[in-house]
Amino acid sequence: MAGEAGLVKFAMEADALQVLGRKTATESDDLAQLVRNLMEAAEPLEGTFNGTAKAAFNNFKARTEDVASTLSNALVGITESIAGQNLAFVTAADEGADTHHAAEGAADFAGADTSKFAPRG
Repeated sequence: MAGEAGLVKFAMEADALQVLGRKTATESDDLAQLVRNLMEAAEPLEGTFNGTAKAAFNNFKARTEDVASTLSNALVGITESIAGQNLAFVTAADEGADTHHAAEGAADFAGADTSKFAPRG
């Protein structure tokens, strides 16, 4: 890449974004459930708090479903973004292949000097 100012190259598997999208969707469901599990695990502590600690615990308990939903919705947005990126990637790859095939078919190599590619002997 040295000498190629501003040019970045990378490689990834053709299905990388699809796999990432599926994992993110699964993890979205898992994360929401973990928040609910945390609340359930904290239930035995409910009677041990007083004053501001009790108010904070009750606030957390009341907001558990909102927190789970907010996290889930955020990851759904990320999953949708990944799907959009995948569509753009696949579309660009298909268009690039089509352009290459069209240019390849129109190329005229009749006047090309192929002596540089001849076997040395």
